[in-house]
Amino acid sequence: MKSLPKIETCFSPSLLHLYDMKNSIVVIIDVFRATSTIAAALHNGAKAIIPIDSVDACIALGTQLPNSITAGERDGKVAPGLQYGNSPLEYSPDFIKDKTLLLTTTNGTRLLHMCNDASEIITGSFLNLGAVCDYLQHQQKDVLLACASWKDRYNLEDSLFAGAVYDSIGSHFEMNCDSTRAANQLYQSAKADLFHFIQDSSHFLRLSKFGLQYDMEYCCKINAHNVLVKYENEQLVVK
Repeated sequence: MKSLPKIETCFSPSLLHLYDMKNSIVVIIDVFRATSTIAAALHNGAKAIIPIDSVDACIALGTQLPNSITAGERDGKVAPGLQYGNSPLEYSPDFIKDKTLLLTTTNGTRLLHMCNDASEIITGSFLNLGAVCDYLQHQQKDVLLACASWKDRYNLEDSLFAGAVYDSIGSHFEMNCDSTRAANQLYQSAKADLFHFIQDSSHFLRLSKFGLQYDMEYCCKINAHNVLVKYENEQLVVK
């Protein structure tokens, strides 16, 4: 009998070195808000998204690449020199269609660049939960659910997404991972009303200071932008 692939969860980039990524599909998770913005922009017609690890590099590439937009944030606010922010609500079809989004964020794009050894990289958010789960189930490869967290500190919303993935497809995987078990238990407590559950979390309170509550409510919508996003040739694209 063929053994099942394994599924694990890494709660912080600071723990990433403890996991073997070489034979795994790594799911980059940054619910508030990078991977939600990525799903929304690509579903709404962006040609591609190039994740960039520094603001200066993002600005520089924006001067060289035709029909591109520089975007992102540092500490929740639009970084000086960038044209747009890190909100899934900014990238409507009439604005983003056929453009390349150059994106740099505090946590999510940083984590993605730390996962270059992975067999494959995809991005996950509640907005594209179904597409992520369908893909992982059919690939039948080891999976690492990698939470971007907040500056290496544990956060609630990324863990909830990891729990949602396991809740959906866990029966197709071997699981001997306390992080995944904890994420799943957390999700069971929250799934009836994700947005309500998240409202006393540190990241919700942090972003609320900038008036971003509706952003976060939108990021809790299940399958609103249900596309599979893969990282290939240094770009994020719909597959």
